[in-house]
Amino acid sequence: MSTVTNPHTRGQPATGSAGPARPVFCVDIGGSFMKFAVSPAPGVLVALEKVATPAANWDDLAASLSALIARNAQSGNPASPLALSIAGLIDPGNGIATSANIPCITGRRIGDELSVILGRPVLAANDADCLTLAEANEGAGRGHSVVFCAIMGTGIGGGLAIDGRLVRGAGGVTGEWGHGPILNTSVELDGGTIHVPRFSCGCGQSGCVDTIGGARGIERLHHFLHACEETSYRIIEDWQAGEAKASRTVAVYLELIADPLALSVNVTGASIVPVGGGLASVTPLIDALDRAVRKRILNRFDHPLVTPALRQEDGGLVGAAVLGHQSRGHGRESAVYGRENAVHGRESGVRGHESGGHQGD
Repeated sequence: MSTVTNPHTRGQPATGSAGPARPVFCVDIGGSFMKFAVSPAPGVLVALEKVATPAANWDDLAASLSALIARNAQSGNPASPLALSIAGLIDPGNGIATSANIPCITGRRIGDELSVILGRPVLAANDADCLTLAEANEGAGRGHSVVFCAIMGTGIGGGLAIDGRLVRGAGGVTGEWGHGPILNTSVELDGGTIHVPRFSCGCGQSGCVDTIGGARGIERLHHFLHACEETSYRIIEDWQAGEAKASRTVAVYLELIADPLALSVNVTGASIVPVGGGLASVTPLIDALDRAVRKRILNRFDHPLVTPALRQEDGGLVGAAVLGHQSRGHGRESAVYGRENAVHGRESGVRGHESGGHQGD
């Protein structure tokens, strides 16, 4: 998907398109900022504005979205849908939202309510799901039938797309490889055995990948192994420089998280795993994880399997645009997009794991 920033190109369909398509308004809503864009046609995204998120007040949030659309009305028409990428959870069964970063949407049927206020179809998806859609259609997963997107930021999350469309399970929980008591409690390294406890997780369980897989998890693991405090940035830098303690931490880290990620690949049948979130920017770490995972899976690939996502910077907007265009193509411009499909476990609905990889903040 090409991203255009020249305001003179607003609302223009892609060159060579079959005809003018109804645009899709897109918003990537983070706890601090909202990025607003329009997608005049599939494969084209025009970035328009970035404004503060009125995260604590529902009326202010709705008014801000209304104002964004009104200021850019030349980019769309009254029937153009609004597609949202949100750092939060929306149950695909009832449309009710929950978000720690945007508290004013918690408890609200965000699609239904915004559709009434704004007078247009409103669709919503979790930011990890939007990155999954972006990667499956316009990123590293393009051309792959099954794409498992792994978010490795402050914490761990994920999403699953098949044939370019989101797979939505019960409660909107799909691709959440970061949770569940699945971590090993020992690692064989350098001829010895390292015993690792099942750390308590914010989800209420113990032994989740989320407890060590993200940036805070690397710090927790490093403290356990060496009884010293270091930031994830420093640990990664020291590892790349060959420092002994950091090298041991990262070696244990890779052994522990490669197992559940490999299991996720085997279960889903994914042929590509784009990685989003802050840790995805550390290419040597992702390369090392790719090698570790490929040793553990049943399939053998002649291409990298675990790879940095290509739409890190604009994944929320790109994914929201894809969501909007796909809804039109299937006659489902609904304020509760995905609810009518929940029985099939597909399309939208929003999962709210705080992945730490959101680009809207």
